Amino acid sequence: MKKRMSIMLIAMGIFIATVGTIKFLQIHAAIAQGASYQPPPEAVTTTVANVQDWPTTLNAIGSVAAVHGVILSADLPGVVSSIEFESGRPVKAGEVLVRLETSQEQAQLNAAEAQRELAQLNFKRASGLYEKRSVAQSEYDLAAAQFKQAEAHVKEVQAMIDRKLIRAPFAGELGIRQVNLGQYLRAGDPIVPLQSMDPIYVNFSLPQQDVAALKVGAKIELTADSITLINSVGRITAINSVVDEGTRNVLVQATFENSQEQLRPGMFVELKVTVGAGSQLITLPSSAVSYAPYGNSVFVVKELKNPAGQMYKGVEQRFVTLGGSRGDQVSIVGGLEPGEEIVTSGVFKLRNGAAVLIDNKVQPSNQADPKPENS
Repeated sequence: MKKRMSIMLIAMGIFIATVGTIKFLQIHAAIAQGASYQPPPEAVTTTVANVQDWPTTLNAIGSVAAVHGVILSADLPGVVSSIEFESGRPVKAGEVLVRLETSQEQAQLNAAEAQRELAQLNFKRASGLYEKRSVAQSEYDLAAAQFKQAEAHVKEVQAMIDRKLIRAPFAGELGIRQVNLGQYLRAGDPIVPLQSMDPIYVNFSLPQQDVAALKVGAKIELTADSITLINSVGRITAINSVVDEGTRNVLVQATFENSQEQLRPGMFVELKVTVGAGSQLITLPSSAVSYAPYGNSVFVVKELKNPAGQMYKGVEQRFVTLGGSRGDQVSIVGGLEPGEEIVTSGVFKLRNGAAVLIDNKVQPSNQADPKPENS
């Protein structure tokens, strides 16, 4: 019995040792195969890092504002008796827009004019008598004062009537009418917006450190979404003398021609100001840059050597210092040399040392001033 048990134990030990040896050899072979495994190359597009003229520009977002822009309102309370304009049409300076009811003031004017005539007759009579030395100086002075007072009262009532005649203070384009015939208006109630459209202002802000490069009269380019501007170049006309304490920005104002009225007050636009002579910088498509919190990088294509000593085409991750951007391009101010081949698409799937397969049949956009068909 003991002999049979010993044989079984010996056989079991031999079986376990055999299975363990087989598994060890399998695992060792898998490890060796994994160490020699080379993943397939990733398909990418590339470009050569070239040096280009890079103008020194400042970019900003601006808001369009009218040179003259108001919301016309009633100066005195009254009832609308006549509306003499249509919404949205251009008007000339001084053109009558709204008339308020002035029957009461007109009656007061008639009474004031009658009083003035009487005072004038008394003054003429007193003047004649004073020349003949028939009245005292005090009576003559009283008649003269009463005449002047009556004349001033007529002008006062006439001014009240004129204030109930709402005119366009300057030439421009009207907005949407906000009053109706017969409506009672209180002093200050809005009637209609009026905006002077040509020329037109564009206001924008820049950081205080950039303002030193600006000058009044400098050219500035403007772009707006969904609008092909006929005249997109204007000039800086004013730089605010005060820096905003909250943002440390300075307000700048530019003036643009707007004869076609493509720009309207309140629109947001993009602005580009060219300052200085520019510099020579390496430019790449923005798609070539891998943006990360710990640093921005690009992948440089090189001939690399794998662990087996074989040469292959792979990439080396290179951290770079970025400059400004324009259109589809971004400038590189450090980390690259001209002539190096850079991956421009597919960077998200690459790692340092990865093999690549270059296919440049379709390239990403690389334009300094792109003009998409559908903006």
